[in-house]
Amino acid sequence: MMRARPEAPGNAMTLVRTLELGSSSRHLWARCWLEYCLSGVGLALLLVYVVARIHGAVMSRAALWSFERLADSSLIAEQQPRQVASGGVDFRLWSGKRASAYAKALALKWDSPLAVLSIRRLHLDVPIFEGTDELTLNRGAGRIIGTARLGQEANVGIAAHRDGFFRGLKDIYMGDEIELVLPQRKSVYIVDNIAIVTPDNASVLQSRSRPTLTLVTCYPFYFVGAAPQRYIVQASLKSFERWHQPSEIDPGVSNMNNKEKAQ
Repeated sequence: MMRARPEAPGNAMTLVRTLELGSSSRHLWARCWLEYCLSGVGLALLLVYVVARIHGAVMSRAALWSFERLADSSLIAEQQPRQVASGGVDFRLWSGKRASAYAKALALKWDSPLAVLSIRRLHLDVPIFEGTDELTLNRGAGRIIGTARLGQEANVGIAAHRDGFFRGLKDIYMGDEIELVLPQRKSVYIVDNIAIVTPDNASVLQSRSRPTLTLVTCYPFYFVGAAPQRYIVQASLKSFERWHQPSEIDPGVSNMNNKEKAQ
């Protein structure tokens, strides 16, 4: 009966080393492959971010340009200087999340704003749309439903996100000028009240003795999570410049124009 011949110790050690080297090579290859994949994913995300920022700036300029064309179509537009800033959005104070949401919102919906709100000292230009749903506030400011319409002789409520367009309100002062540019005219308001209120305090949206612009955003500005308070900026109408004849404006706006003209 034949017996199995035992392997020499040297051959066994060589086999073990060969297996170890093979296993180490596979691990090294797998690690290199994983590093390449992670680097590729990182570059792809960076590219998406850069494209989103560029797209957001381009779309913002296009929306403001569209508004300018609408304003320039007025009967006396040829005699008026350009009233709406044509620059892109300044994202320096924005959160990355809000800047990304802005770019996505512009891709989903693009139409001309109702007006543009400007605070020159803060280098702020905000397109204003109707309503305060998430899509609207991701691409600009929104008129608060239930408050006066833009140009009416009452209290117009406008809301925007604290980590986006309205973050600059943290630096606003009493006496600052706020311009509200519509296709028919430009109104100038003076800030006369800055307050911090609870979310259920609706008294700031009630009518005051003069036509008022009330800006609303969440507070604190850099709070992590759902902000517990609201930051309120109120401004009273100082003057306006009409770009249409009174007969071409809706009755509510015409009444305000006639009253201001008489003062």
